[in-house]
Amino acid sequence: MPLPETTFCAQQIKIPPELPDILKQFTKAAIRTQPHDVLQWAAAYFSALSKGEPLPVKERIEMPLATEKTDAGLTLGLLKVLHKQLSPKGMVTVAELKEKWKHLCLPEEQLEAILQLDSFGEEVEWMKILALGCSVLGGSLLSSMKHACEILTKDPEGGAARIPFETFSFLYSYLAGIDGEIPQKETEAFLGGIKEEADRQAGMVLLRNFLTQPSTLF
Repeated sequence: MPLPETTFCAQQIKIPPELPDILKQFTKAAIRTQPHDVLQWAAAYFSALSKGEPLPVKERIEMPLATEKTDAGLTLGLLKVLHKQLSPKGMVTVAELKEKWKHLCLPEEQLEAILQLDSFGEEVEWMKILALGCSVLGGSLLSSMKHACEILTKDPEGGAARIPFETFSFLYSYLAGIDGEIPQKETEAFLGGIKEEADRQAGMVLLRNFLTQPSTLF
């Protein structure tokens, strides 16, 4: 015989006091991040939450342009999430990178294409992966640097997007080297001009320092 249904009254059902806020924050995070696989992303979200790790959550929702596909893969917001998760380690294993990439429901083949741009071993320097990710988004060297500044800056959104010259120089030199078609002398001359600007700005590079000046390094 089937067991009789048990009926509980409201007084018998105890809801953990923290549950409503957890679910509220989860829902807001899901709306901002818009994961393609909600269940996979949710598992990563609650795993990170339980471990006190950075959550796989965008700072704000990204609305695709009319000319963009909604399943285009990596976006500036998602790359920023990966930076928050992986930058504190400096060096990360390819396995961990692939895991975080999967948690954000990004296409595996896109990461494989990024990794093939350089000779990486089992460990990778996160800042190089960030640079290559920006190049995927940017389409040109200077627009890639713009994305990098927007991710790395401590300035509020829409501000000067300042980053230290040393960081700018490392990322620019690395991407120029990966490009392989920019003469070293041109790279040095360009960075020399940027350094002169940075020296007058407490060692910081601003977007206007390289987006408004003429350059052949696009």
